[in-house]
This record gives sequence, structure tokens and C-alpha cells, in this order.
Amino acid sequence: RLLYSHIRKGEVELRKKVTLLRGISIIIGTIIGAGIFISPKGILKNSGSVGMSLVVWIACGILSLFGALSYAELGTCIKKSGGHYTYILEAFGPQVAFVRLWVDMIAIRPAGLAVIALAFGRYILEPIFMPCGVPEIAIKLATTIGITMVMYLNSMSVSWTARIQIFLTFSKLLAMAIIIVPGLYQLFKGETKNFENAFEVNTIDLTGLPLAFYSGMYAYAGWFYLNFVTEEVENPERTVPLAICISMVIVMICYTLTNVAYYTVMSAEELLASNAVAVTFAEKLMGNFSFAVPVFVALSCFGSMNGCLFAISRMFYVASREGQLPEVLSMIHIRRHTPLPAVIVLYPITLLILFLGDIYSLLNFMSFLRWLFIGVAVVGLIYLRYTRPDMPRPFKVPIFIPAVFSFTCFFMVFLSLYSDPINTGIGFAISLTGIPAYFIFIHFERKPKWFQKLSDSVNRSLQIILEVVPAEH
Repeated sequence: RLLYSHIRKGEVELRKKVTLLRGISIIIGTIIGAGIFISPKGILKNSGSVGMSLVVWIACGILSLFGALSYAELGTCIKKSGGHYTYILEAFGPQVAFVRLWVDMIAIRPAGLAVIALAFGRYILEPIFMPCGVPEIAIKLATTIGITMVMYLNSMSVSWTARIQIFLTFSKLLAMAIIIVPGLYQLFKGETKNFENAFEVNTIDLTGLPLAFYSGMYAYAGWFYLNFVTEEVENPERTVPLAICISMVIVMICYTLTNVAYYTVMSAEELLASNAVAVTFAEKLMGNFSFAVPVFVALSCFGSMNGCLFAISRMFYVASREGQLPEVLSMIHIRRHTPLPAVIVLYPITLLILFLGDIYSLLNFMSFLRWLFIGVAVVGLIYLRYTRPDMPRPFKVPIFIPAVFSFTCFFMVFLSLYSDPINTGIGFAISLTGIPAYFIFIHFERKPKWFQKLSDSVNRSLQIILEVVPAEH
């Protein structure tokens, strides 16, 4: 009762606190994780030559822009938070949307969060343990502290989460500038030997190209995160498309120039031999200053975790509002106006996976599922054009853009099946468990009395412990 006493109608809701700058910082800050600093080699290895790898970087950027533009249309005509989940729900109904949500909840999101957090743990400790390796247990402890900090920040304040995200985004762009400027300076001084014969035909391996694209699309993944928080964006019709386009152009330019800088200083062989490309680059060019690079990479990972969690918690919030997750997840903290339960729900699962699971095999199961569902959401856009032609669409893209993009997504799924049938099969099996779960938890209206009682009392006690109340819609 105390909780309800000082709540007047309309006070407790998620407020519109995401401006254009914050929107851009959510997208850029989440796309640029650790990938560009560690793994440009996946693309080089599979594309076979320096020139071809740059072509793949640019092509993946353009394809991701296509996907982002499709999402900009979806985000302006369906003004609900929740990203992929909401769009699949609108286009194809609750069953398909629940399977997507189920896979996200039990595997994709916790594994993704754990991987970025592990990179954070490893890089934040690297300068301390240099030149030795960092012990595994220390990495896991640092990772746990990192995850806990991000969870705490997101539970406490939307404004502070956004402010820190802006700061971290600038520090990422600064880290890239530290690589790009000296690299281009060397290039203009005439260091072009690594670009000679950049397109040697005998080294281009056509069978590897799709795998190179896979790595590239993974490096750009994250352009969809603003769509998870549409309801908190000021003036979404204008802000969402603008933020998406500006961010994608910035990221594309940064990625391409960073790679050019790498190739100026390192030959293709050196790049492939390196464990963390940015650190090797810094050691070659800057000598003692190189210890700063791991710190920047760690900050970059922290920014990715922050943006990622900010967005995903909104998906659980919306799913709970639609009645597909326990009611407590769509409640909001009375003073802090954050969806506290939706933020912390991933905490136990992520830590379990971190300490017990094999994260990388989980990612192998899951990466193709991610593309499958994004493809389905974009097909949903084309489907909605025909089934609901009179829907207001403030921002409209030519139909070939979603068509090309969804084709790319399904091609990548097919490629996974072809190149790694066992892991992909396991991934499909995991996602199929969503179907019985849907019928058990949601479809059967008449749940047993004891189950009803139990879930009500759990809901109530969680509400009191976490100080949360249902939001005003």
C-alpha cells in the first residue's frame, strides 16, 4: 500500500529522454565494440587480399545501411519500443514473436553480453599484467565487476546511462582517431608498399568471400538498437531515421579508414599473425604509449555493454507488457523511472553462462539465428506494405532495399547451414524449444490454481523488494 500511496496517475512512466545526440551515441557506441580493434583479420583471411578486404568492409557497410534504413521505416510506422520483437509481433503474430523472445532470453543476449564483457575484462587487465598473460580467473572477476557496473548504472538512471554512453562513444572515436591519423600520415608520406598489387587475383578465394561477409556484417551489427527504445525517443519520426543514417555513415568511414591505417603500418601477414591488431599497431608506431590502447579497447567494450543492455531491457519490458513475460518485468521504479526488473533479469543468466557455459560455441549456435530473425523482421516490412497499405509511414524506403537486405540475411543463414551444419542444427533445436514453452506458459489460459497463487505472490514480493509499480501507458 505504501508503494501506491504517493503515486498519482501518469507520474510513473519511461520518459522521453533520448535526443538525437544520445540516439547517435547509442548506435555508434554499440556497433563499435571490440571488433575493429581485435578482429579485422577475419575479413582479410577469408577475402584473400588487402584490396578485396577493403571492398568487403565497404560492401558490408552499405548492406547494413540497407538494413538500417528498413528499420528506420519500421521504427517510424510502428512507434513501440522492443525492436525485432515488436516488428515480428506486428507482422506475424505472437507465436513467432515469442520464439524470437525465448531464444533471446535463454541464449543470444546473455552469451552476447558475456562475450563483450570478457573482452572488457581481458583488456582492462592487460596493462597491469604486461608483458605476461592475464590469468583466466582474474579476467572472469573483472568481467563480473564490469557486468555488475553496467547493470547498476542502467537500474539507477536513464539520463546517466545516456550521458556515460555519449562520453564512451567519444572516447571510441578518439581511439580510432589515434589509429587513423598516424596511419594516414604514414600513407601520405609514401608508405604504400602494402597496397601494391592489392587485388592480386590468384589470392582471392571465392569460397571464403561469404565467410568474410559474415565477419563484416557481425562487425556492423548494432544498427538496430535505437529501435528497441523508440518510445523514449524525442520526436521519433525525425530522430530515428536521422540518427540511424548519421551513425552508419560515421561508422563506415571509421571502419574503412582504420583498416587503411592498419595496412599502412602492417603487412597482411603481420596482421593475420597478431592477436590484437590495435595493440600490435600501437607497439610498432608509438612504442611506450601502446599501453593506452588496451584501456581504450576496454572502454569501448564497456560502451557496447551499456548500449546493449539499455536497449535489450526495453525489449523484455515490452514483451512483458504484451503479456508474454512475467508481469513484474514491465514495472518501473517509483523514484528512478527505470525498468529495473527488465534490466536485472539478464544478470543471473549471464553470470551462469560466464562461469559455467562455453560461450563461443553458444555464439556459433546463435549468430545465424540473429540473422534469421532480423531477416524475418525485414520481410515483415514488405509483408505489412501489402497487408496494411494505409498505415501511416512518415519515412518510406524503396522496396528493393528491404528485399536485398532480407535476401542477404537468408543467404547468411543458408551459409551457416552449409559451413557448420552441426552447430546450426543445435541452434535450431534450441529455438524450437520456444514452441512448447509458448503453449505451456502463454497459450493455455486456465493455469492450475496453485500456479496462479504462486506467480501472484512472487510478483507481489518482487514488487515490494524492488520498489516497482506498473507503468502508466
